Amino acid sequence: MRSNLDDFAIRLGRWSSGRGPLYLLLAAKIRTLIDDGELPAGGPLPPERALARRLAVGRGTVVAAYERLQEEGRVTRRQGSGTRVAPAAPSAVRAPAGAVANPLLAHLLDAPDDVAPLSCVAPDAPPPALTEAYGRALAELAAVRHDIGYHPAGHPVLREALAARYRARGVPTSPEEIIVTNGAQQALTLLAGLFLSPGDTVLTEAPTYPGALEAFREASARFRTAADAAEFGAALADRPALGYLIPTGHNPTGSVMPPLVRRRLAALAAEHDVPVVDDEVPAELCFSGETPPPLCAFHPGERLITIGSLSKIVWGGLRVGWIRAAAPLVVRLARLRAIGDLGGDVLSQLAAAHLLTRLDELRRDRAAVLRRRHDHLLAELARALPSWTVAPALGGQTVWVRLPHGDADAFAQVALRHRVAVPSGRSFDPSGGHGDCLRLPFVLPERELTDAVDRLAAAWHDYDGTGRSAALRPLVL
Repeated sequence: MRSNLDDFAIRLGRWSSGRGPLYLLLAAKIRTLIDDGELPAGGPLPPERALARRLAVGRGTVVAAYERLQEEGRVTRRQGSGTRVAPAAPSAVRAPAGAVANPLLAHLLDAPDDVAPLSCVAPDAPPPALTEAYGRALAELAAVRHDIGYHPAGHPVLREALAARYRARGVPTSPEEIIVTNGAQQALTLLAGLFLSPGDTVLTEAPTYPGALEAFREASARFRTAADAAEFGAALADRPALGYLIPTGHNPTGSVMPPLVRRRLAALAAEHDVPVVDDEVPAELCFSGETPPPLCAFHPGERLITIGSLSKIVWGGLRVGWIRAAAPLVVRLARLRAIGDLGGDVLSQLAAAHLLTRLDELRRDRAAVLRRRHDHLLAELARALPSWTVAPALGGQTVWVRLPHGDADAFAQVALRHRVAVPSGRSFDPSGGHGDCLRLPFVLPERELTDAVDRLAAAWHDYDGTGRSAALRPLVL
């Protein structure tokens, strides 16, 4: 009869077959078993010494793996009780050490009722242009012959349309240098799967987009953060496995990187042979009316990778994103994607190709709306929360707010009691910093932004100890 320890070892399978430190490989496999529900919440894990003997590794390897899982909130460890699987929680919203859960994923997985959604940044309704594009796509689909519909690299019509879009921006691009994905989040997941092994280092800005951090964490990567572009460029000399930047309409700060800085970073990525991902998802939303060139425009070669999507300029429900990269890399990404996804929805891709012909119009209209709402949000913050510090954005959909004192995580809990969901700064920093900051979006209509700010003001008065506010009128959503 097999023992529980033998069963556990069988479930681990070939856990040590990857690259990287053994403890990270072991932690990654146990993490998968927990997230897939094969190890039930509250269930015990094997004792450290026993498991080490069974796996023929040092006890320190098991200890380090368990400690890593404890830091992530996936297991609990107590003297005399051993190591147990933590109470059930969706893996995507578990917090790493020093950080809080990804607020976007938490909201999507468990959206609270009657709460102002200041955690998500996306259009709240599809534009008429999307319906029109689907109508044209349906007509095209009716004429399709000799096409089984599986296109792991993307439908040829959309790949050519995206390549033409880059060529119009001054970046020579062929369809073979484009892979279409189910949104930019899948693009990040594919890139993490291709470039990262457990223990590899990812260089990111701090703060940065939490969805990217989640994709890199799932690959068991380590993080190195840079406070600014100069620090990021200097860190490239240490040859991280991957770099990740949001140069235009930065999420969460709304900043836009100057052209000379882009040129310098592109040259450094090529010089140090480091693949750097340029996240252009918010790039079309610059208030200036112009979209700066991607990093790959400043330096030819294979180390600069660009991702984009239509989620911010059109609608999040249109799950169409893409990666622009060297053709050999696109082939490898398509093979990786085909393992779990034979290709995206053809109708959506045909509709996206039509939308690209109207992208300048859509960009102009969306940016004008966001600029108006941005100005309204800043005016409301100055009225209701004058002690908060906020820097105006140059594009994108969010501003970065610094609290005068206190802890943003604790304040976010108070705000939730006032029915406002707001992410704290630690969600955007893999090192757990920026604990005195908040990200606020300006995607809601002006009236809803005013109501949300009033609720934030009421929450701040409670948190700050200055008493309750008259801002507790019903929130209109």
